[in-house]
Amino acid sequence: MLLVQISDIHCGPQFRKEVFDEAVKEINSMKPHGVIVTGDLTEDGLVEQYQQAKEVLDRIEAEKIFICSGNHDYRSTGYYLFRHFFQPQQVVTAGDTVFVSLSTARPERDDGEAGFRQIMWLKRVLAQYKDKRRVVAMHHHVLPVPDTGTDRIRIVDAGDLLRVIARSGVDLVLCGHRHRPWIWRLEDFIVVNAGTVSSKRTRGFFVNSYNIIEILDSEIRAHLKVVGGKKIDLRNVLKHEYLHLPPKRRI
Repeated sequence: MLLVQISDIHCGPQFRKEVFDEAVKEINSMKPHGVIVTGDLTEDGLVEQYQQAKEVLDRIEAEKIFICSGNHDYRSTGYYLFRHFFQPQQVVTAGDTVFVSLSTARPERDDGEAGFRQIMWLKRVLAQYKDKRRVVAMHHHVLPVPDTGTDRIRIVDAGDLLRVIARSGVDLVLCGHRHRPWIWRLEDFIVVNAGTVSSKRTRGFFVNSYNIIEILDSEIRAHLKVVGGKKIDLRNVLKHEYLHLPPKRRI
């Protein structure tokens, strides 16, 4: 199964439309089974930003598109608009894989929270799909990400959430939020963080990017794709081999 993860689109003042257009062309040429959008479709949760997000996301061609909300989407009562424009699904099955979405955004907050009820709901859902590969997607990061400064905005109850994920046999966790691509291996699952696909605000990895994930019978392979550039094994990002510093300007 071929998946694409895009994140942190940020329709609004930071949005780089030409970059997003290029990413859409690349993604459509791959013909992925699924595209997972891990939040922050908008910058301020405003109507015109949601309209633009809907327009640009509708151009992606995939068998299934799975959309999570982010903290920026919940600004200015944008949580009403998110459901109006996207009618999100929390559980989606595709072949031998089940995708479960968590809502970690809270109105007018930058940090994330899963909440006791949602964590218990996740535990019950995962137990129903023991015979499938299980992928959990959310906007906020469950583990700190390098090059992002003091971390006060991850999921505040990440410990409780990670315990359920580890004990339930989840294979893959997908996160966004920090605009920095990264990968962690914890227990028997991997956590893949996406960079920003189209925002001007990048961190540590100074180009726009998205993730390409292959779910195979015996393993999960995660690659980072620079928009308009090369495809990189995410494990190489751990080694700091590809920082993609911008070229120096001549004075």
